[in-house]
Amino acid sequence: MKQASTTGPAEWHSPPPLPGGLGAEEAKRRGLRRMKAVALGFLVGAAVVFLLASWAEKAGWPGWVGYVRAAAEAGMIGALADWFAVTALFRYPLGIKIPHTAIIPNRKRQLGDSLGEFVGTHFLAPDVVRDKVRRVGVAGSIGGWLARPDNAERVTAELANVLRGAVTVLRDEDVQAVMEQAVGNRIIDKEWGPPLGAILGQVVVDGAHHKLVDLVSDRSYEWVRDNHETVLRVVSDRAPTWSPKFVDELVADKVYGEVLSFAWAVKVDVNHPMRLALDRFLSEFAADLRDDPDTIARAEQVKLQVIEHPEVQKLIGAAWATGKDMLLAATEDPSSELRQRVRQALCRLGERLASGDSLAGKVDTWIEDAAAHVVTNYSRELTTLITDTVERWDPQETSRRIELQVGRDLQFIRINGTVVGALAGLAIHTIAELFF
Repeated sequence: MKQASTTGPAEWHSPPPLPGGLGAEEAKRRGLRRMKAVALGFLVGAAVVFLLASWAEKAGWPGWVGYVRAAAEAGMIGALADWFAVTALFRYPLGIKIPHTAIIPNRKRQLGDSLGEFVGTHFLAPDVVRDKVRRVGVAGSIGGWLARPDNAERVTAELANVLRGAVTVLRDEDVQAVMEQAVGNRIIDKEWGPPLGAILGQVVVDGAHHKLVDLVSDRSYEWVRDNHETVLRVVSDRAPTWSPKFVDELVADKVYGEVLSFAWAVKVDVNHPMRLALDRFLSEFAADLRDDPDTIARAEQVKLQVIEHPEVQKLIGAAWATGKDMLLAATEDPSSELRQRVRQALCRLGERLASGDSLAGKVDTWIEDAAAHVVTNYSRELTTLITDTVERWDPQETSRRIELQVGRDLQFIRINGTVVGALAGLAIHTIAELFF
């Protein structure tokens, strides 16, 4: 059982203001006073009629006066009884602390508990929530709204603001450290050899390396062609000291010619033995990267050396700064490619949802499941919000606010009590006169 509240008057809070502010509250207060005056007028009228009828009856007026007196008497009693009933909801009648009066101030917590239980049972039931969500058609409504370009632009702008705020809040040092660790660990945990071997093998099979070989062959031939003196000097420097100079020059010139012819042959002949040997080498190297343990181990050593190199670490760290600048620029510019693509994607998503295709059905099902999950697992917390909030309200202020909301309609109870009481009194008096 819930413990009695120990909340004291110093901790009580006023209920939230009525919708519409002070103007609406004042209008309700005037309407309440007016209806109270009308109900009081019915009571006063019944009392005046009763007094006049009583006087007339004693003065010897005809018998119909008794019927009027009986109706006025019963109407007056009904008006007083209903005044007591309505007043007892909000305060002590005439300030007298009669038991079971001032019900709302004295039983505010119990009323809050009952209200919370009622809401939890009849409104926060999974079946009720599912049916309501299903009839609303959330996916279609969202889709129709989102399919409009101006609405898609608004959502895109808000997403850009959120993304920009998140990127701005993040510390560059923290993100760089995470990236260095994440990228480094991801690369270190994976062997380079087999995937590189698979890629290289496919490149050789497809012949995609031939253009690179053509480029190297062209540049090699051009270098040899344009560096005649360099080749002669290298050959001459390697010649024996006792060799005559003119012999060295002849040999060097012969070597240069052979090297130039060889470079030209490799350049123009796609089936040159050098090119074929390079293809075999690449194929064998790719196979070794995939299957040879020694080659794989050496590839791992190279990988670690590359990752641990300061320039590589600096490059990984700088990637965040570059990406951050690009992301901020893209989110700030409404005409950027990023925002245009997001806007178009949102429009397409809205059109699909509005069309009622399978995606809309899935979204509605997800929303239904989510709502049912919330009320199934958190309905107690939701109803506790009602009960705890009501419990913290000031009793007198709560009673006053509720009376402002419903008191005007409750005055009809007093009016009806006067009328119904009068009719009942008239009927009872008539029966008594006819049968007794």
